[in-house]
Amino acid sequence: MAKIWYDADIDLGSIKSETIGVLGYGIQGSAQACNMKDSGLNVVVGLRKGGESWAKAVKDGCQVAEVSEVAKRADIIHLLVPDMVQAKLYRDEVRPHLKEGKALSFSHGAAIHWKWIEPPKWVDVLMIAPKAPGQRMRELYLQRSGVPALVAVHQDYTGRAWQRILAVAKATGCSRAGLIQTTFKEEVETDWFGEQVDLCGGVDRLIRVAFETLVESGYQPEVAYFECLHELKLIVDLIQKYGITGMYNRVSETARYGGLTRGKVVISEGTKEAMRKVLSEIKSGTFAKEWVAAYEKEGPKAFGKYLSDLERHPIEQVGQRLRKMMRPDTTE
Repeated sequence: MAKIWYDADIDLGSIKSETIGVLGYGIQGSAQACNMKDSGLNVVVGLRKGGESWAKAVKDGCQVAEVSEVAKRADIIHLLVPDMVQAKLYRDEVRPHLKEGKALSFSHGAAIHWKWIEPPKWVDVLMIAPKAPGQRMRELYLQRSGVPALVAVHQDYTGRAWQRILAVAKATGCSRAGLIQTTFKEEVETDWFGEQVDLCGGVDRLIRVAFETLVESGYQPEVAYFECLHELKLIVDLIQKYGITGMYNRVSETARYGGLTRGKVVISEGTKEAMRKVLSEIKSGTFAKEWVAAYEKEGPKAFGKYLSDLERHPIEQVGQRLRKMMRPDTTE
């Protein structure tokens, strides 16, 4: 059974005297920095001077300084830049300013688990991984609610590592919903697996192949779009609110019987075996090596070519037209 903490279990005062340096001000960086600031912590955002993010952070009321200056001042250095640039940022602007007893903190475990970053033994290494996009995290915080998060300690040099990451998580609002203990290894492997076989890769391919099957069988693309893509959100909303059984209890009897008896024909044992293969490539480090090599060679173009193919897919053309039809006063 997983260990779970809530607001009442955590003392925010344990880090009130420390400076939290948030490096990066993207989707997660902006939400976490603003939430921690509004919770009363001393937060400084580290950015390249003069950029759009710098102006946005200042407008949001954050203290802002150059990355190296923040790394020098901060007791807890929270790296929220994209995975593939973390190692260089750490090497060039963070590592020179590390001192005994400081903490390195992340919201994803890849850089530590795959040893893209190898911190010295005399710092704490922490993680908070919120289970929602940053925009939603900020919205719920302002509503005095929160999103759940995974928390982990990879290295506890000070003996206070758990106090530190739990307090950080409380300041972001996540302990209002609950914090679940994990490890860097478990977080990386399950996160990547979910993205590849279910949340992104799996659902993308399921939608496209279902659409293609109907259109190739002579059905109108517009009708296929609604049946295979548009209504998916309604089902996911039911699952999120009521669970899978609850979803089935809230659809028609025909949908209930058809889904329960035919779903396993599409997502079969063969599919599960393919999922095991994907998981094995994640666990062995094969995918990590492939991703690093592709990024080093091509940068964002490593996935750009796939996005270009997707943009030309008929479901995207039909979808753009239908979404505009449903929102005639807006443009995409």
